[in-house]
Amino acid sequence: MTSQRDESAPQSGASLAGRLVVVTGASSGIGRAIATAAARAGADVAITYRGNEAGARDTLREVERTGRRGTSFPLDLADGDRVSALPREIRDACGPVHAWINNAGADILTGAGGRLSPLEKLDLLLRVDLRGTMLASWAAADLMKAQPDGGVIVNMSWDHVVFGMEGRNPEMFSAVKGGVMSFSKSLARSVAPKVRVNILAPGWIDTAFGEGLDDARRRAVAESTPMKRWGTPDDVANAALFLISPSSSFLTGEVVNVGGGVVM
Repeated sequence: MTSQRDESAPQSGASLAGRLVVVTGASSGIGRAIATAAARAGADVAITYRGNEAGARDTLREVERTGRRGTSFPLDLADGDRVSALPREIRDACGPVHAWINNAGADILTGAGGRLSPLEKLDLLLRVDLRGTMLASWAAADLMKAQPDGGVIVNMSWDHVVFGMEGRNPEMFSAVKGGVMSFSKSLARSVAPKVRVNILAPGWIDTAFGEGLDDARRRAVAESTPMKRWGTPDDVANAALFLISPSSSFLTGEVVNVGGGVVM
């Protein structure tokens, strides 16, 4: 199995001191990495979770170990009314929201999600990843436009959206994450210059899905990647920190692939 670099401490020179960063779906994996990285950079962090309350508590403990404040909010992205109301609830509880990262998404590959029928998977992806991202982005943007300093939104797509991958699951994922990408570019034009909107497009990242593959498949993925390894959640967190920091103040509507060069 290809060894992974130790990326436990994301490297970002940009300070987020005095800012509030919201990360949806931060009870594990990429969301947890982004939340803890933002805290290390000086931000207070609000996270959301759907069912994994214990994981959310673990994330908050990691945030608080940095000396920053962490707060959690339950959220089911399929509940449109809850999604639309949450940004103001977070603002009222925690203060102005400077960055909102729509990381949460439906899992159609592992656990119960992997056992759904193709139609059930498609409906879930449309409700959660596309509709949920759109509703959260609209509500967050409305909130930020009323703030003196505006804000930043980062949405999650997939690097293979512009590359393609064979299979029913990739077909559905491409359609939905392609929708997220296109929506985000249009939203960026609608809310500029007060609010910036950018897109992260992770590739082969070593999360629960990767852990479930056999060694041969894992090696094949690493060998097909120009960087010769799987990505880590911290690789995605490093890119997220850049996109929500003042260092990227002239970037909006951009897609940042975090895939080791598989898609260029």
